[in-house]
Amino acid sequence: MIDLDFLTYLEEFITDNRKERFKTILANRTNHFTIVVEDLFQFHNTSAVMRSCEVFGIQEINIIEQRFGKNIDKEIAMGAQKWVDINKFSTISHCMKSLKNKGYQIIATTPHNDSCLLQDFDITNKSALFFGTEKEGLSEEVMSQADGFLKIPMVGFTESLNISVSAAIIIQDITTRLRQTNIKWQLTEEELLEKRIQWAKNTIKDIKQVEERYYATK
Repeated sequence: MIDLDFLTYLEEFITDNRKERFKTILANRTNHFTIVVEDLFQFHNTSAVMRSCEVFGIQEINIIEQRFGKNIDKEIAMGAQKWVDINKFSTISHCMKSLKNKGYQIIATTPHNDSCLLQDFDITNKSALFFGTEKEGLSEEVMSQADGFLKIPMVGFTESLNISVSAAIIIQDITTRLRQTNIKWQLTEEELLEKRIQWAKNTIKDIKQVEERYYATK
């Protein structure tokens, strides 16, 4: 249950322009697609992928930390970590089970299989797009359980792109095409309200004291 009184209270601490900006951006947010990064050794790549999610309107990013610890490079993320939901998993199996329970098909991004070309990818179904390590690509566990494979068409000698570049190209393409369809890709009303509360909390200085004052009156 969303506490609408709490939302109203929090929004007293932010400007009208900020409130309208939140609504405008949230109108373009989606959970129809979600992004998964698997054990990226260079954590600045994770931050860059997160930034692409935020810029192009994907609300959630999933980070699998099976082998390497993850820290957000705030200079590269450019504040994206405040506006994107970050789900962390310690194992691939836990991540995949969670996503499948939410109705996502598992799509492995790889240039080496008989993958679907990006322009031919069917955006109708809810999809979790997996991106792998810089040198090794996705693990065999992901590859063996994927529902489909996706690749960016290339015409040069080089067979791969940096992970953050690949993610940006794919995310921009599929979200642009998604908004041109009649698919119900937008956040639900409840999700919109939840994000307005969370974003207001992320914006307000001394939020702990503000929350304490609110609950003291309840």
